[in-house]
Amino acid sequence: MGFALWIDGDLAWAQGTHEYKPMGSAVIARNGVFAQRDFHSRRRSPYRYDPTFAGFFASLGHMNGFLKSQKRRVPKRAMAIL
Repeated sequence: MGFALWIDGDLAWAQGTHEYKPMGSAVIARNGVFAQRDFHSRRRSPYRYDPTFAGFFASLGHMNGFLKSQKRRVPKRAMAIL
């Protein structure tokens, strides 16, 4: 298996392959987790050289772990305003 990941604002896009056979693409909320059922062969992923490209991953678990580690934090400056 292999997955490419793009993070675009509040969306996370992934394109997957399973033993050299395309799985298709999936899109979820940035704070969600990908599941195999999310992938559809007709959905198009972003262009491979898009600046939102986040990297390649060997498994869904590895990619979901990366997404969890990238959760947005409220900047200290914004906390002072609140």
